Amino acid sequence: MARPRIALPEADEIRRLVDGEGRLAVRVTPGARVEALEISNGSLSAKVRAKPQDGAANDAVLKLLASALHVAPSHVELLRGATSREKLFRISD
Repeated sequence: MARPRIALPEADEIRRLVDGEGRLAVRVTPGARVEALEISNGSLSAKVRAKPQDGAANDAVLKLLASALHVAPSHVELLRGATSREKLFRISD
């Protein structure tokens, strides 16, 4: 059985949530059944299949954000929240 497509909002919708310094707050749910990015009530949440072990979930969120924003993963940096569900990323162009 094929994996379902990843649900991603438009890149412009995500970029509206980035502050003036390029920071983006994300609430992460690791170990989810499907991978997705969702915008609700002005905040971004990410669901990833990876478990929160050895940074696997952080890497998965980083790659998911890069894919949704159409940038290289090297343009997305985790600033804060390596062991928390609440994470802060810097997006550079």
